[in-house]
Amino acid sequence: MNYQQAKYLLGAAKLHQLPPDQGIEVAFAGRSNAGKSSALNTLTQQKSLARTSKTPGRTQLINVFTLDEGRRLIDLPGYGYAKVPQAMKEQWQAELGKYLQSRQCLHGLVLLMDIRHFLKDTDEQMLSWAHQVDLPVHCLLSKADKLKSGAKSKALMQCKKQLKDIHPNASVQAFSSLKRQGLDQLYAKLDHWYDPPMLE
Repeated sequence: MNYQQAKYLLGAAKLHQLPPDQGIEVAFAGRSNAGKSSALNTLTQQKSLARTSKTPGRTQLINVFTLDEGRRLIDLPGYGYAKVPQAMKEQWQAELGKYLQSRQCLHGLVLLMDIRHFLKDTDEQMLSWAHQVDLPVHCLLSKADKLKSGAKSKALMQCKKQLKDIHPNASVQAFSSLKRQGLDQLYAKLDHWYDPPMLE
């Protein structure tokens, strides 16, 4: 897969505004300060494919990027940010839940979590929704450059242990957009989800 050819297609406020439910989609989700936009930009080697904001939680749309005719990257709205009104939070989370549970072309979810603050309540909710519908999840413990090697390994082990109770089949890795750490592992996971190619 050539992730550098990712192109913005549209932003959807509601599920019915998304492209037809066919082909293969992989979605990126995470709390508003988990580094999701930076990870997408690092993945695609594009500086501003996903807009990084100084005010987390402002993205209210499901942003769709095409990789080729049958494959798409999905940037889900950041969640869990305190300054967003509660009613808006609940509305976003309802849409996220519906997307994860009803979208047939969704082949995998990449869940971004800060390696220093992983598996918050909202992260566990996302994992629970995914587990209910047998959706594969790959957890990216972002900002891994902030921790020394020993602390990083400890966080990874702790996260793996906790995941067993929430989504036993979820995989997890350390990741740093800044240092481009863990990029090959992420590419391998995405390639696995996007392959075999879509059948007509």
